[in-house]
Amino acid sequence: MTEEISIQRSSGNVFADLGLANPDELLVKAELARQISEIIAKQEMNQVEAAALLGVDQPNISALIRGKLSGFSTERLFRFLNVLGCDVEIVVKLKPKSQTQAQTKVSSYVLEN
Repeated sequence: MTEEISIQRSSGNVFADLGLANPDELLVKAELARQISEIIAKQEMNQVEAAALLGVDQPNISALIRGKLSGFSTERLFRFLNVLGCDVEIVVKLKPKSQTQAQTKVSSYVLEN
């Protein structure tokens, strides 16, 4: 007997799809953490080296890399990116008329060594 599988289209934000509070903020923090992790990897730093550079302890870097972000504000993640040599640019613009709700998102650029 085959069970029918229900499929639901994503909104584009997994945190909203899961019904979590503040889904836009969670998505922004997740994307910032992903970029920080990518930079750490591209610079071939281990967690101890990254922690020393960012002024935190190694378990914080481990948590960040694993997506455990409750202890990190967006401002703190911005500071980490600055220390890692990245400019953080915030752009405020009107939403397209085709969109029903305004949203917060992170645009990423190709990160090179």
